[in-house]
Amino acid sequence: MTTDTAAELSDPKADELETDDLVVEELIEDDAEPAEQDQPRHRSISWTRVLTFGVLPALALVLALGAGFLKWQDGAARSAQAAGTESVRAAGESTVAILSYRPDTVDTELPAAADRLTGEFRDQYTQLIDDVVIPGAKQQVISAVATVPAAASVSASPRHAVVLVLVDQTTTIGTGPPTKSTSSVRVTLDKVENRWLISQFEPV
Repeated sequence: MTTDTAAELSDPKADELETDDLVVEELIEDDAEPAEQDQPRHRSISWTRVLTFGVLPALALVLALGAGFLKWQDGAARSAQAAGTESVRAAGESTVAILSYRPDTVDTELPAAADRLTGEFRDQYTQLIDDVVIPGAKQQVISAVATVPAAASVSASPRHAVVLVLVDQTTTIGTGPPTKSTSSVRVTLDKVENRWLISQFEPV
């Protein structure tokens, strides 16, 4: 054993210094650990999960709603177009029927034409032909022939339509010369039990 080694072993101050150094190191390590624990941890975002469970289902819902709206809009447009075509044809045919008659068949022709009407207009028409047109046609031998050279849809929906009709009418009284007249009529129709019936008939 050397003299220096023996001195170190026998020196109590040296032992105290070594112990103090160990305590200081432990304190430093203890102080460092909480600092490391307090540091915020950044979690990585999984974009695949976000797309799978968030964005893609929302996008699919939007696309489905858009497709449904376009389909409904297309169906509504087709229905309106069909209603316009049907109502124009019905307005033309019904106008000819309610304005055309002959003296020998007027009492059957005009009541039959009244079946093409509805509502208050039908009541007014029926009263007019019963009180004025049928008796006058028989007594004065009056005949009338109406034609519709043109008709156009103003508005149309599945249950209601308005049509502008151009009417040419030729009227003959007894043996006199025929009289021709032309007029424009705004015809309003309602669909009742799959039939387009005139509810208003207004000269314009």
